[in-house]
Amino acid sequence: MNAPAPLLAVRRLKVHYPLRSWIPWRSGGVVRAVDGVDLNLYPGETLAVVGESGSGKSSLARVLAGLQPVTSGAIEYRSADGTLHDLARLDRKAWRPHRREIQLIFQDPQASLNPRMKVGKAVAEPLKALYPELSKAERESRALAMLERVGISADLAQRLPHELSGGQCQRVGIARALVVRPRVLICDEPVSALDVSVQAQIINLLMELQAEYGLAMIFIAHDLAVVRHLSQRLLVMYLGRIMEQAETPMLFRHAVHPYTRALLAAMPADDLAQEIDRSATLLDGEVPSPQSPPPGCVFVTRCPMADQACNRSVPTLRRVSHGGHAACHFVGLATPV
Repeated sequence: MNAPAPLLAVRRLKVHYPLRSWIPWRSGGVVRAVDGVDLNLYPGETLAVVGESGSGKSSLARVLAGLQPVTSGAIEYRSADGTLHDLARLDRKAWRPHRREIQLIFQDPQASLNPRMKVGKAVAEPLKALYPELSKAERESRALAMLERVGISADLAQRLPHELSGGQCQRVGIARALVVRPRVLICDEPVSALDVSVQAQIINLLMELQAEYGLAMIFIAHDLAVVRHLSQRLLVMYLGRIMEQAETPMLFRHAVHPYTRALLAAMPADDLAQEIDRSATLLDGEVPSPQSPPPGCVFVTRCPMADQACNRSVPTLRRVSHGGHAACHFVGLATPV
């Protein structure tokens, strides 16, 4: 049986931010937030993206949602009628029809809501922009129904964001994203600002909604325990590049890239992570500046296996034993027996 066509296909995506110099005739350089990323998202699946702060995860999310421009590369989206669209080449006006189908949930639930707008109106607002054919009564009815679905009662819909808890605000954010009935939902660390008990509620809610509405999700996080619970495939980023990607269960059992292995070894030793190999060396130091990454492998400054070859050339993603791909010159040495 042929594999399904990807709903979203990202090819050689780069997102660079130019920096200003205080000297008028000199360039300030660029920050390479995303530097040549390739990924596929298939209908109904959850693709998790993990990495330390500064790895480019949020920049990737904002570009895929059309909130900031692409430096180069392609974002091919297959609409409901099967037509392919390169979202990377669209301006704001041309992007508008696709906003019904691609929505983003932000990291900070309270900062993403208008502090002066009641949450019921905030959820109905996207309908006014993206479904202008609906009447005011229809917009309000659909917004209240979605709020009820995510656990926010009608009386809470008349409150301002500061009158709700962090978990309730994130439920409002989820309702606002889903009220337009998208096909792709991008979650940019949606539980990192919440208490642990509330995190579990939001994760379970997202999984229920995904099954109910047939959503494809990109879930961005730095908590490996969370993504292990809800994702089918896992992509590991470091300094704007992909280090390793594979099906989630296989990557947890047989990670081959030294960066992935170090992340897994740093997980708390609980019952959920009994099978993880903890023999990897924990990482020292911080992520280098994306303004001046190492010339070869971006992980070379922290990798316990690095040698001169790592300084000279950039490793390409190659297929490894767990069926996924890893970008490491010594992937053969790292591959489990």
